[in-house]
Amino acid sequence: MIDRSRVREALTGPVASVHTPFLRDGEIDENGLRNMIDHVIDAGSGSIILTYGDSLYSVLTDEEVAHITKVTAEHVAGRAMVIAADRQWWTDKEVEFAKYAASVGADLLMVLPPNWARSCTVETFVEHYAAVAEHIPVMVVTNVFANAPDLGLKTLEILRDTVEGAVAIKDDIVGAFARRMGLLLHGHWGVISGGQKQNHLDVLPYGCDGYFSTFIHFRPDITQEYWRAIQTQDWQRVKKIIQKYDFPYFDFVSGLTGGGDAGIHGTLELFGIAGRWRRKPYHTLNDAEMEQLKGFFQAKGLL
Repeated sequence: MIDRSRVREALTGPVASVHTPFLRDGEIDENGLRNMIDHVIDAGSGSIILTYGDSLYSVLTDEEVAHITKVTAEHVAGRAMVIAADRQWWTDKEVEFAKYAASVGADLLMVLPPNWARSCTVETFVEHYAAVAEHIPVMVVTNVFANAPDLGLKTLEILRDTVEGAVAIKDDIVGAFARRMGLLLHGHWGVISGGQKQNHLDVLPYGCDGYFSTFIHFRPDITQEYWRAIQTQDWQRVKKIIQKYDFPYFDFVSGLTGGGDAGIHGTLELFGIAGRWRRKPYHTLNDAEMEQLKGFFQAKGLL
């Protein structure tokens, strides 16, 4: 079983999720993926995290998810902790993938159970996570509890107390649920906020080790400036960084055609990390939209 202190260390500070890059024809851009991994490790990310959302598993096949997991683990080669992710499989399929992920070098598996029409109970959630944890350490992701926060907190409490292989959590709900989750799990599991700096700051007093950083992919200097301000408890500086960078960037990209993820992929191209392309039916920024994005960065003095 993995050392929990190692998990917390690898999840402390800004960490990077994988935004699966594609070529213009829709094929996975493996060179872009490797370049992205190298870039964020050099920028200080202690973990490389695949996710159902950011990694665009919604437009990948099961076989492609397995392949990306293998490519990622092999390319990281021990330089950071590798967290694999699933495609909301039923328990037996999830266990099969857990064995595979462990065999190719993943350190943890982020488990996102299916929960169509609120079909799961506390007991079935716990059973699902526990079955996976027999084969690979588990990271829980909270958005599965978005419509049932009390059920979610009870599930997490039981996992904390009874499932040794449950070792980490990524919060996507924020607000009151995240604060209660931090109080419940911090010090037991590695805890990260899966979003913007403001969401990390919201849960930080209640227990949070790190957060998903978008800026680490293209302006890691801003990411590290924020983290230094957190470490020194310079809250005025923290506030100014969020106000100056996060709010304007996320407001801008969320207003682009195709939304924030299209904007993030466009950003990766502007900064030479990977191409802008996403698989259809998802929209990819066109040349005019890329010029708008470029103009935003130039106006902010960031490009």
